[in-house]
Amino acid sequence: MINELNYLFFQGAFGTAILSCILYLVFFIGQKEKVRQVGRILLLVSGILQTLYIGSRFILAGYTPITTQHETVSFFAWSATWAYLSFRWRYTVKNFGTFVSLLIVLLLCAAAFASRDIVPLKPVLQSPWLPVHAGTSLLAYAFFSLAFCGSIMYLLQERELKGKRFGYFFSRLPSLDALDQLNNHCLTTGFVFLTLGMITGSLWTKQAWGVYWQWHLKEIWSLVAWFVFLLQIHQRFTAGWRGKRAAVLTLIGFGIVIFTLWGVMYPLGGSSTYGG
Repeated sequence: MINELNYLFFQGAFGTAILSCILYLVFFIGQKEKVRQVGRILLLVSGILQTLYIGSRFILAGYTPITTQHETVSFFAWSATWAYLSFRWRYTVKNFGTFVSLLIVLLLCAAAFASRDIVPLKPVLQSPWLPVHAGTSLLAYAFFSLAFCGSIMYLLQERELKGKRFGYFFSRLPSLDALDQLNNHCLTTGFVFLTLGMITGSLWTKQAWGVYWQWHLKEIWSLVAWFVFLLQIHQRFTAGWRGKRAAVLTLIGFGIVIFTLWGVMYPLGGSSTYGG
């Protein structure tokens, strides 16, 4: 029974996310407020179903379902969904949901094509550090994904203004200042979670292997991403790095994050994962 519900929860979350994304795209084209409201409600429903999916998978697996590629990407999508919804309740950023909903659908699509098999935990992963380390790291990735969407929007708007065309995107995207502030807020929040993820990962590695750092590829690329975001935050407050330069650096940093998540993932091969 739980297994059937688990399957239905994922399919429902995926389906409602697709419908939400379609409505957001329709709103982006036609600018009908009622369409956006329905799209936002569907995204909320998807977030709830994603939560139920993760909860039911926890019951099935007997541990925090955040170890396989399917589980990792599913948790990434869940984090991005709720990070956006929590952000949306506090701030209003014009058409931000269109870009974020598309990213969420792509993440859920990647999760759908990955194996849904429940894999027994290796002894090294049977630790309370697993949900703490992996959870904080993926929350960081979620906020970086919001910053990525904001940076794409910034570059599109900046291109319109620079070319003095004031065309399709100009009337549909927020001001450059609003997008720059969005970028900064999401990066700062994500950086805090990433730092916590790396600290807890090091403590986990120490507990499991007797050292704080083993120089695995996952650890190295996570450290590279951490330094890229640290550089951006530092330069923003000391040298005034804003605007296009900050947006481009955000894209580079998020690219490193995605490479860290997929490019060097072997699922959970090695002693530390998710940015530790």
